[in-house]
Amino acid sequence: MKKGIYLILALFVLHTAHAQSKDSLQVAKAVNKLAELMVNPDKAALEALVSDQVSYGHSGGKLEGRTSFIESLTSGSSDFVKINLTDQTIQLFGKTAIVRNKLFASTNDGGKPGEVKLALILVWQKQQKAWKLIARQAVKLP
Repeated sequence: MKKGIYLILALFVLHTAHAQSKDSLQVAKAVNKLAELMVNPDKAALEALVSDQVSYGHSGGKLEGRTSFIESLTSGSSDFVKINLTDQTIQLFGKTAIVRNKLFASTNDGGKPGEVKLALILVWQKQQKAWKLIARQAVKLP
């Protein structure tokens, strides 16, 4: 009887670990897709990736919702030339994922070249079968 219980417990743990690793990979792909879309914005793709209720916080304190965040990228007012993400961690809590990473980017906002170094926290939520960005906050790095 004990062996049966241990076998069931082991199978449950393996199933849970597999589901989490699958979700972690999907979240990592969503994070990378967001970075790609910030460099090469596509309105429809951004709308598919970003929740209607997103809270997008910039390192300078500015907060944006979905419409203004997507508009700033597609209009070119927020112009990322290159983005490199490092030191990424992903924590899963059911249908919610917390991602922390560092973003190093080259920008060209208003035709003025610049460099950005940020620490980010991003919150993703699984809605139906897709991971959507629901919150993001940035802090400037030295």
